[in-house]
Amino acid sequence: MGTWPNPPTAHPIELVSLSLVAGGLAGLMVFWLLRKLKEAPRGSDEMNKLSDLIASGARSFLKTEYFYLSFFVAVFFAFLVALYSADPPTAANDRLDGIRMGGCFLAGAGLSALAGWGGMAVATDANVRTTQAADKEGLAKALRVAFTGGAVMGFTVVGLGLFGLSLFFYLMTINRSEDERLALVYAMDSLAGFGFGASSIALFARVAGGIYTKAADVGADLVGKVEMDIPEDDPRNPAVIADNVGDNVGDVAGMGADLFESFVGSIIAAAALANGDPTLVMLPFWVAGAGIFAAVAGYFAVGTKDGASQHQLLFALHKGTIVSGILVLAFVAVIISQRFSEGSTILFGTDETGMPMPVTDTEKLGWKIFSCVIIGLFAGILIGQATEYFTSYSYWPTRSITEAGVTGPATVIIQGIGIGMISCVAPVVILVATIFGCNALAGGYGIAISAVGMLSTLGVTLATDAYGPIADNAGGIAEMAELEERVRETTDALDALGNTTAATGKGFAIGSAVLTSLSLLTAFKQKAEVDVVDITDPVVLASVLFGAMLPFLFAALTMLSVQKAAGAIIIEVRRQFATIEGLREGTADADSDKCVAISTQSSVEEMILPGVYAVMAPFVIGILIGPKALTGMLGGAIASGMMLAIMMANAGGAWDNSKKYIEIEGACGGKGTDTHKACVVGDTVGDPFKDTSGPALNILIKLMSMISLVIAPIMAGWGDWEMWYYGCKFLFCFCSLLFTCMPTSTPSARTNQAAFFFAAAAFFSIQRSRLRAAAFCFLAPPIPSLQYFLSRAHG
Repeated sequence: MGTWPNPPTAHPIELVSLSLVAGGLAGLMVFWLLRKLKEAPRGSDEMNKLSDLIASGARSFLKTEYFYLSFFVAVFFAFLVALYSADPPTAANDRLDGIRMGGCFLAGAGLSALAGWGGMAVATDANVRTTQAADKEGLAKALRVAFTGGAVMGFTVVGLGLFGLSLFFYLMTINRSEDERLALVYAMDSLAGFGFGASSIALFARVAGGIYTKAADVGADLVGKVEMDIPEDDPRNPAVIADNVGDNVGDVAGMGADLFESFVGSIIAAAALANGDPTLVMLPFWVAGAGIFAAVAGYFAVGTKDGASQHQLLFALHKGTIVSGILVLAFVAVIISQRFSEGSTILFGTDETGMPMPVTDTEKLGWKIFSCVIIGLFAGILIGQATEYFTSYSYWPTRSITEAGVTGPATVIIQGIGIGMISCVAPVVILVATIFGCNALAGGYGIAISAVGMLSTLGVTLATDAYGPIADNAGGIAEMAELEERVRETTDALDALGNTTAATGKGFAIGSAVLTSLSLLTAFKQKAEVDVVDITDPVVLASVLFGAMLPFLFAALTMLSVQKAAGAIIIEVRRQFATIEGLREGTADADSDKCVAISTQSSVEEMILPGVYAVMAPFVIGILIGPKALTGMLGGAIASGMMLAIMMANAGGAWDNSKKYIEIEGACGGKGTDTHKACVVGDTVGDPFKDTSGPALNILIKLMSMISLVIAPIMAGWGDWEMWYYGCKFLFCFCSLLFTCMPTSTPSARTNQAAFFFAAAAFFSIQRSRLRAAAFCFLAPPIPSLQYFLSRAHG
């Protein structure tokens, strides 16, 4: 890699100066919002008792989940350190690359987990305050309290993400190379590890949290509402506390880790495609920083009046998004005008030899890139509007599902699946137009920066998403504390709005995931030196087919996990109703702790299999076949994963709101009718669609793309099947890992599993002793320890 005419110069700290300041502002905003939230009263002793039970259950789950994930993080930290120390990809052959990559991985994983924990802690405090506001001060105040709780989550995610990523970017540039461009390129190579850590924790958190919340929700609804004919969130239902805990660990903590990963992933993808040009590396950090300033203003624009309709409530939240969107465009326009000035030189694109090409007409290039930011931002808004149309009961698609309930639950499910499928059309058309437009304007970098623009106002858009679970919990507390019906009506109105904003947020996340994954795929091709990918090449086509299958396998595993965990909850709830005298009549208390324990254990166990295969698939295909095959696999996974995620998220949201349409608006005879029961069944089917499998799919495609980018420098120049021997080793280790992690029923079987893996590790350790092979097989030693802790869980 060489130099270029008139190379631009900038100190690395200057490139992230605005993003560091913006990250600090987000932190200050979090402290101010927390103080404001604490001013809202918590309500009666009974309400506080219920809120504390929910908070305790959520903390218990996250501690258990993070305990298990700590072993995963430790194993892959050691793996990355060994891999990049044994075979440094940099031209300088710097053995410290392993420490840098491992450190970035730890930071990404830790901050992702912290974002989830912080969101959960605030949500479990804001729920009871929202209930009290709904009781004493009405709809407008309840919306403000719930939105403030969601805003804490939003600014925590963007603050931790942008500040942490900016800080580690600066640290990764220290002592890298005298060539400024190479120093920035190497820094971005290391920051791929940051994205890997954030993505992996997000995937496990989304899967485990989704399994928990939907297992408890399905169990509570089917036995309580359908079989026992008692209201939702009735305190007599033993699963109701677990259900409310699930709202926080899945819809809040899992979502926080998810969007943390989306936010930092989009920045990493854009900066990785900058070819080391300081201005282009700087731009995604500054756009994200400008988005935080705009989101602060957007928070203050949100508000409504008592007695507002669903349309008015939606507009109240949209005001925050609109204001922040307009402001961020103004801020980015100022940045472009200042940094892309006439007379400067920008390195943009590459020539036939792979060398960056200098561009002197930087002002024109700057405004093209600004157009990509505009396209990305508006694409996100349009996807959100399309999602809202298909999931809000204010519109025909969701109402048609309710009407289908007149003829029974089967037609509800058929109509919902059809609505989910047809809802894919609008987002796909929008994304295709976005990709075409941004590619024409600024190539792969333009597509990447459009994803940054789409997520630039995440501070306020995430607040509108995270407020939904808070409102849901507030309704549960109102029901369990036996408050007046008007309170539940207020919280139900907020909850129905939350279902729509959650579906909108999921559509937003899926759209940004596709653009980010495509950008990461482009960066992977550059780093792995893959010049041309021919779809007619059998190796590529077979890999595309394999990749297209992976999201379906992942969705199937998570759906089956929900079914298994929900089955255990249903059995326990039925047992308590059958054996506890007076429970049905309300004269005895339910044992809610038992359902919480079942949900916790089941979800943590069930997250392992889908999570491990998602992490290992890129390693196996890339090493066994080669980078060209891995490119095809990623393309197939992105295409099918996007479709499946949109369909599942929108169908689930529409099923949920078809039930709410009956409960809130009294459609088709209101609560308790056969139509209502049919829609409850549809809602139950849709729960794992929209809150488990669907949301996790966008993390899946980004995680596999990010892992591919991490290993791309190691794979540079590999041909097809060139490293098949080591790929077979890795495949064997992968299969052994899955075998070792499989739940077993007897101590002897667990001993056999551990012995099998010890034998496999010993066999591979004596074969063809090479540093790279040793690094690839570094996973072997810690696995028996993991097996020991798993055996304790299953025992």
